[in-house]
Amino acid sequence: MKSKTRFFLILLALAAAMLAGCSEDTTGTSVGDGSFATLRTYLIENDLDLPDILSSWTILASDVEANPSMYYIMDIRADSTYDRGHIDGAVLSTLGSILTDATQCGGKPIVVACLSGQVAGHAVAALRLSGYSDAKVLKWGMSAWNADFDVWTRNTGSSAVGDDNWSMGDLPALASYEYPSLVTTATDGAGILAERVAAMLAGDFQGVNSSTVLATPSNYFLNIYLDATDVTTYGHIDGSYRIHPLSLAGNEFKHYNPDETVVTYCWSGQTSSVVTAYLTVLGYDAKSLKYGVNSLIYSELAAHNWTGPADYSYVSTTLALMAN
Repeated sequence: MKSKTRFFLILLALAAAMLAGCSEDTTGTSVGDGSFATLRTYLIENDLDLPDILSSWTILASDVEANPSMYYIMDIRADSTYDRGHIDGAVLSTLGSILTDATQCGGKPIVVACLSGQVAGHAVAALRLSGYSDAKVLKWGMSAWNADFDVWTRNTGSSAVGDDNWSMGDLPALASYEYPSLVTTATDGAGILAERVAAMLAGDFQGVNSSTVLATPSNYFLNIYLDATDVTTYGHIDGSYRIHPLSLAGNEFKHYNPDETVVTYCWSGQTSSVVTAYLTVLGYDAKSLKYGVNSLIYSELAAHNWTGPADYSYVSTTLALMAN
């Protein structure tokens, strides 16, 4: 009789262990299956969760100008734009070749410059996910360096002020979804990450115009990536969610619908660019709203708004060639 009781207890223990192995995590949602779960674990264990990537990831033009030789400046604008004028010492690169070109940094902290600071967000996400943990975006891009490169002023706007699709009402309740399924040839976390980062870079910058989103917000899964008090103060595009903070460890990604096009928007499109790149690596169909809230309610902003370029010097390859 004792042996039967012992056998029954063993069966109960085995059943409990099997249930535990198949159970959801402490937040009550699946952590993902297969490749996604492997990638998720790898990112968390290697301090590559989104909050880690979004730690001290921008640098002001004034800080670079004070000591430009301290940084390895990678300019990812078009060749012709770079030739017309760039920071002295900056090397020409592209979003697609950023990881290959970064191997020449010689141990210096990398600063990525683009026109507005938005495309550079994708590049810095890739760099930080690939071991360059101190890579930074030149905040506001070359627009902040000199008025000759300013694209920001003409892209600010207030089209959402008074628009029916800009809301001061409550945000909708969050739902939970399954995580995306990743198709990858790699089986380990490092390999999966490398493949996904390469795929993200190959897809180029993923942005969408604010006018397009404001016109038909129901076409997208919208996330406003701002603090709660700011959303209360300024409002949001109708139907937007606020999923913030956003981390794999905290399992907040469960609130993203993998079957919809995710559009993230922030103050300037710079943070949302990093978030979009990260979402793309994770397998979501993601886009960043270009120029952020600055393109929607610029006249209403009391902070986090574009304030204009500096007047820092630059060198011109075009002029140098003409002089010769």
